[in-house]
Amino acid sequence: MPPETIVVIDFGSQYSQLIARRVRDNNVHSALCGPMITPDEIRGMNAVGIVFSGGPASVYEKAAPRCTPEILDMGLPLLGICYGFQLMSDMLGGQVESSPSNEYGRALLDIVSKDPLLAHLPSPTSVWMSHGDNVASTADDFDVIARTDSCPNAAVRHQSRPFYGLQFHPEVTHTPGGIQIIRNFVYDVCGATGGWSVGNLVQDCIRNIADRVGPNEKVICGLSGGVDSSVTAALVHEAIGDRLICIYVDNGLMRRDETDLVEATFREHFKINLIVADAGERFINALSGVSDPPQKRKIIGREFIEVFKAEAKAIPNARFLAQGTLYPDVIESGQGIGGVSASIKLHHNVGGLPEELGFELIEPLRDFFKDEVRLMGEHLGLPKAIVWRHPFPGPGLAVRIMGEILPERLEILRHADAILIEELLAEGWYNRIAQALAVLVPVATIGVMGDEQTYADQNLIALRLVETEDFMTADWSHIDYNILGQISTRIINEVPRINRVVYDISTKPPATIEWS
Repeated sequence: MPPETIVVIDFGSQYSQLIARRVRDNNVHSALCGPMITPDEIRGMNAVGIVFSGGPASVYEKAAPRCTPEILDMGLPLLGICYGFQLMSDMLGGQVESSPSNEYGRALLDIVSKDPLLAHLPSPTSVWMSHGDNVASTADDFDVIARTDSCPNAAVRHQSRPFYGLQFHPEVTHTPGGIQIIRNFVYDVCGATGGWSVGNLVQDCIRNIADRVGPNEKVICGLSGGVDSSVTAALVHEAIGDRLICIYVDNGLMRRDETDLVEATFREHFKINLIVADAGERFINALSGVSDPPQKRKIIGREFIEVFKAEAKAIPNARFLAQGTLYPDVIESGQGIGGVSASIKLHHNVGGLPEELGFELIEPLRDFFKDEVRLMGEHLGLPKAIVWRHPFPGPGLAVRIMGEILPERLEILRHADAILIEELLAEGWYNRIAQALAVLVPVATIGVMGDEQTYADQNLIALRLVETEDFMTADWSHIDYNILGQISTRIINEVPRINRVVYDISTKPPATIEWS
């Protein structure tokens, strides 16, 4: 019997996995499914409740995603969020209209009726709105349980069926009581009993890999040394043992001493078969003259695949390629279960893979967020130094250099990046932030060094330190200014051709964490 499950039907929202994640945070299994799922498939999952996600479409558009109406007749509790609320209302006879203006941001929610879904929340309470349409009128058998000044039907419930609709987003951290709302739905409305854990996730991943890979087949793992690929390698190794071969592509775009660290960790510590492909000159030559960030990612993705193909030719029975793709990578690359979402950036290990790759992909982490992957790594026994290492992009330092990739620019950025990480570790700040990075901006700014003006050959370093739970949204880190000053002083004094350091204080959104 499958574990009790909350089925999240994804209608194309960038927050759909957050809903599934919030359910798992409450020790209940969740499954993210597309709109075409059938009632029989839902029953086969041992579902105890259903959530309709948000989405970018309008219910009255011809191409708007919809699910089969029979899902409403299954007798299962249903929570519609934003578009999911509008779709549920439309299917049950309500009226959805375009709002006079898009409502985006915080709003104060007044709870007007006691109900299990909103139990333990103060009134008013802050919620996060993000919609262009709204439910102008519900069907007659719905009651309003909460409203805002601009949204009279902000939360509703069916009078006789366990159906709820929310116009706001309880799944995002900007709704402080959202976790409680999800918990109320899971336990008080759906009657779940709990018992799901990260250990279940790990065992599911291992079992799925073992079931998919034949007894004589081998898996190649694209290893970078970061937590994502390391956990991927550990999962695959647990599933198939020595039939895993890891390939580390030294693309010449890595941090200082990165290759030495990877070799020492995986060859000596984990005793995993590791092939190191020295391809730095090839990548840098391919990037010559290229400044456009998406084009850089495409070129790196292309070369990455070609190097992999060349190395894989010597490995018999290698049918699969395992990669540490995470859910934010999938969403920001414009992919999703419910349809194609907005493409924010291209990832060489997601959207850039050509059809002629020659391998079948194994991406055991593509439904998970970074903090979930870290917990999985701890469960697998990986060293904390790897598990809690900050994220590093697959294209390496190429996406942290504005403009053309030149060898001297790479050395400048490596030096500045090493100083940043050294100081954060020394001052005890490394584990207090989610990600720290330095960006090289090759623009000349006037400075004074040794009583002489500097300008023509100078560069600017931007520092970016962020705090986040899920990497879908992030805030800049309010680090001690003295530490920032110390980092800046060291970079300017020790890194050639740098005469200015700035600190990025933008949030995500609208900015992304990486600069390109």
